[in-house]
Amino acid sequence: MPIAPERQPVFYYDLASPPCYVVAERIMAELPIVPEWEPVHGAAIGLTDPEPDPRALAAILERHGLQPLRLPTGPWPPRSETAMLAATYAKHIGRAVAFSLAAFRQAFAGGRDLGDEGTVLIAGAACEMHPAAVLKGIALRSIREALDGAGARALEAGVRCLPAIEIGGELFCGDDALELACAPTGPLS
Repeated sequence: MPIAPERQPVFYYDLASPPCYVVAERIMAELPIVPEWEPVHGAAIGLTDPEPDPRALAAILERHGLQPLRLPTGPWPPRSETAMLAATYAKHIGRAVAFSLAAFRQAFAGGRDLGDEGTVLIAGAACEMHPAAVLKGIALRSIREALDGAGARALEAGVRCLPAIEIGGELFCGDDALELACAPTGPLS
């Protein structure tokens, strides 16, 4: 019988990270306990992904039955601050999962720039967040402070790369975080 962690698992992610996208698409189906989704602006705390190998990433997506890859054009890493503020706002109104999945899909299945306000508004509209509310939300000092606080909490928890999953005091980081967390010898076994 699985052992329940002392508190809800936490999934730390950045919308600019392809490995976070892969985990985000799978975590709700594969993790036996629904995690808290904690948006963390990796660039703000010194955590960024190297530019991905499109073929390797496409193979991973195909293996998991996910949409074909279309990387955003532009500089690497993608500018995600606006999107991360929107994800933090979405979390505060109970739409973190829906908004984050929509934003990930805009970026890595649609090839859209997360730094473009229009991309953020499209992701918001996909989960019934009014564009005016999103724009007001991302401009709030409290949302900025919440995003900064999430980064500080991630670092305090020991997060050194994204994606990361914290379960019962154990931390699983990187491309194989979900596999390690769900392994037969993991904290949920």
